Amino acid sequence: VQLQASGGGLVQAGDSLRLSCATPGRTFGRYVMGWFRQAPGKEREFIAAIKWSGGSTTYVDSVKSRFTISKDNAQKTVYLRMNDLKPEDTAVYYCAAGYGTIWSEMQAIRAYDYWGQGTQVTVSS
Repeated sequence: VQLQASGGGLVQAGDSLRLSCATPGRTFGRYVMGWFRQAPGKEREFIAAIKWSGGSTTYVDSVKSRFTISKDNAQKTVYLRMNDLKPEDTAVYYCAAGYGTIWSEMQAIRAYDYWGQGTQVTVSS
């Protein structure tokens, strides 16, 4: 297993969660790490991405003011801090790694080669 997502759970609207994506046994030093989510009956959608090298980030507009993606090089872990959670944030959240060089293309699922198993986030109203 190259990507391990964790940190999901059942929370109330307005709460916060921090998701983690560990990358044991492999260095993704030149990759882009992304977070996606998939709600029931919907397509998987891009949330945020970060470059391991340099730390540049990008977000989908709908979460930009509430979610923060970050990384810990020493722990080889990428995080997604989610604040002010809303019921519409309920989904399975996936982390992924892609060796893309065109930043604008890193919001596409096809840009990612490795995927974690997903972690469920449920936000009650």
